[in-house]
Amino acid sequence: MSKKEKAKGFVHEFKEFISKGNVIDLAVGIIIGSAFTSIVNSLVQDLIMPGIGYLIGGLEFDQYKWVLAEATEETAEVAITYGNFIQQAVDFLIIALVVFLMVKGINKFRKKEEPKKAEKVVSDEVKLLTEIRDCLKK
Repeated sequence: MSKKEKAKGFVHEFKEFISKGNVIDLAVGIIIGSAFTSIVNSLVQDLIMPGIGYLIGGLEFDQYKWVLAEATEETAEVAITYGNFIQQAVDFLIIALVVFLMVKGINKFRKKEEPKKAEKVVSDEVKLLTEIRDCLKK
């Protein structure tokens, strides 16, 4: 097989792969997911966290830190910024809650009544064969 045929086969295989529904669905999911993440981040950072910060004394979580060494002219401050961790944990919990509610809503929307069981239509031949079988069993 020549290089040209290999390249042609590779291109064909790639086109087949990229045109499958799963790949396209995944790409759409990633794009919508990134847009959704920015919306939820804005919800958390711009609406929820300022309210929580106000309730706990007007400080934002990212300002909470434990200073190990003060900054000097020669060195930078060394601190454990546990406020950032709290912020990320709250962000995660809110995002998880929103995703849970969305999935729950989608599942509720998808839930349909169970289809009624259709009565079995039995042909005359099957009825006759059933009667014969039952007679032979006796």
